Amino acid sequence: MTDVIMPQMGESIAEGTVTKWMKNVGDRVQRDEPLFEISTDKVDAEIPSPAAGILTDIKVGEGETVGVNTVVATIGQANEVRGAGPARAQVPGESGPAAARQQADGLSTPAPTPADKTVSSITPERPSGNGRRRSSPLVRRIAKDHNVDIAQIQGSGIGGRVTKHDILDYLQDDRLKPAVTPAPAPAAREPETRAPQVARPAGADRVEKMSVMRKKIAEHMVLSRRTSAHVYSVFHVNFSTIETLRQQKKAEYEQRGAKLTYMAFIARAIAGALSRHPVINASIDGENVVYRKDINLGIAVALDEGLIVPVVKNADEKNLLGLSRAIADVAERARSKRLNPDEVHGGTFTITNPGQFGAQFGMPIINQPQVAILGVGTIEKRPVVVDDAIGIRTMAYLTLGYDHRLVDGAVADQFMADVKEQLECFDPNDC
Repeated sequence: MTDVIMPQMGESIAEGTVTKWMKNVGDRVQRDEPLFEISTDKVDAEIPSPAAGILTDIKVGEGETVGVNTVVATIGQANEVRGAGPARAQVPGESGPAAARQQADGLSTPAPTPADKTVSSITPERPSGNGRRRSSPLVRRIAKDHNVDIAQIQGSGIGGRVTKHDILDYLQDDRLKPAVTPAPAPAAREPETRAPQVARPAGADRVEKMSVMRKKIAEHMVLSRRTSAHVYSVFHVNFSTIETLRQQKKAEYEQRGAKLTYMAFIARAIAGALSRHPVINASIDGENVVYRKDINLGIAVALDEGLIVPVVKNADEKNLLGLSRAIADVAERARSKRLNPDEVHGGTFTITNPGQFGAQFGMPIINQPQVAILGVGTIEKRPVVVDDAIGIRTMAYLTLGYDHRLVDGAVADQFMADVKEQLECFDPNDC
């Protein structure tokens, strides 16, 4: 009998959510064959089977969140299959192989509702002797920034752990806001009340529960807007030289196993500029500024169900061919959910490309704890003024979003001017 456990997908990850079981109870599995999918704060991933055999029991259903190292299933031999174990968590009225198998076996016990789901093997932990509650480094940083004592917050995570959701809810609590003495209202008027803005579905509307990934994205975006003072600078950049180089080198790069895209050129220019403007490659830790030694570029990848940002480590040490291969590799594995935990954290600067869908430019939200992000607009031929005449050039808008707590406008514009010059005068010997 082999236990299948919830893996720890990163040093600060304390729990994960099972989003999909790829096998049913009674199915044969091979070692390293994808067994189930999980979602965490950092990544969605397929988890392989730790052994070959029969999936004898599933202990954690789809949609349930449990702590790392929790046993989620067992693998054994055919005679060890538990007859009462559901193949996966069923919802009321659901049909399918798992539901049919339960009916055929004469099992009429309904699947647990979300309110009924508990993990009996986990005992809530008490705060430590010094009154502190367990929390991640990110939660502690938010608490420090807002002068909040974590011991005052009731944690909803595994073992009473204080999660991002807990501290963000706590910060929104009206009891934390300073009391304000209202001005006396005229005697003839009653106090004005304002109804809360709630999205209420109409008769023909379809209501679906947010996916785990969508909820995580929502939390990160709201956190970033609360944390950073967002400011933007937009530069119009001539990509004509790069377009010429792409056409000249495209076949050569394909023979070497890489597709030469605009993104590789942009990543190369950004990596070089970050080495000359270290404040853009920094982060804020309370009252300290952390200047990152490594230049790790996050490349935003759009998925059907959301967005993920795999990281190309040490981008400044790679040439154009190396960047082309690295970007294509992490993007492909992000879409197929085969990223490793260390490939989705440690980024120092992020590039996102709304232009691939036709957007002229975007105003992206900073990827915490970074202090800047680049949005790439659509790259296309446009009429521009060249030496007092109208010419056709391949152009694009590049938008830098930056945290004004650390980065001043002059510094941001100097950085973007550097990037613009590198792209417009790209050295052919660097291809």
